[in-house]
Amino acid sequence: MPSLKIYGLLGYPVKHSLSPAMHNAAFKSLGINAEYRLFEVHPDDLKDFLLGDRPVYDINGNSVARQQLCGFNITIPHKIKASQILECQFPFTSDDFLSLQELYYVKLSGAVNTVKVVGDRLVYYNTDPAGFIRSLGEDLKFDPKGKKVLVVGCGGAGRAVIAALSWTNTGTDKIYATDIKNEALDSAKEYFAQIPRLKDHLKDRLIFISLSDITKRIKNCDLLVNASSLGMHLQDESPLDKRLLHKGLKVFDVVYNRETKLMQDAQQSGLEAVGGLNMLLYQGMSAFELWTDQSAPKEVMLEALLKNI
Repeated sequence: MPSLKIYGLLGYPVKHSLSPAMHNAAFKSLGINAEYRLFEVHPDDLKDFLLGDRPVYDINGNSVARQQLCGFNITIPHKIKASQILECQFPFTSDDFLSLQELYYVKLSGAVNTVKVVGDRLVYYNTDPAGFIRSLGEDLKFDPKGKKVLVVGCGGAGRAVIAALSWTNTGTDKIYATDIKNEALDSAKEYFAQIPRLKDHLKDRLIFISLSDITKRIKNCDLLVNASSLGMHLQDESPLDKRLLHKGLKVFDVVYNRETKLMQDAQQSGLEAVGGLNMLLYQGMSAFELWTDQSAPKEVMLEALLKNI
């Protein structure tokens, strides 16, 4: 039997994650000798985890040799910092075999959520944008072409949503982006301003706004996306006032571990709304296929998510 391969999720914290259930069910279903584990990595230790050669330790204290670690996902708060570290150490080459769309998603979002170990290189991807667009179409039945979208949250998830909506084929008319934290909004503005040719590509479609400007902008929006972490915890409020949820607006909340206050407000207002569970599923399926070169067992992975949520 081939030696045990280890995959996992690194973040801080990670205890809440459903990813182990999803991926371990997939490995078992396909008879793959692999395990998916959780790695709680403090921000100060991120670079050493990514580039070091010492064994790493999972959340249960088990040691994992570097040669066993074949790939991993990255979550809050590491997606953006990991992208900076990896792009500096492992610039993209033609040998990485990324499609133009995959490359665009990493470059535009400035965030990474999936890493594959290939020899002595780490090849990195962002499968969140494709997962978001797929869920938007299949679950919310929303086509962004010609539509106006308000995105709340400019961190790793928010940038993935912006990347997905700004991809040429989606044809989104306007993307209004804001954040509940001023520093995150300022950081996103600065990041997008320095991307070569981005201004020409988006042609004023991406507009950063303050929280106080939401009231004015949302009136003409077709879709509201909560890409912030607000809603992950039971005591969290909605990122915006329920009275702003107008007729015809659709709502997508990337939070997947509970029905958020925003979701409740939307449903009480008679609006169509979906959470982030299927986005998690679709991005996870993409990561699984990148790691294993096998088709991901969708129903098996979904069943595991539903059992453990």
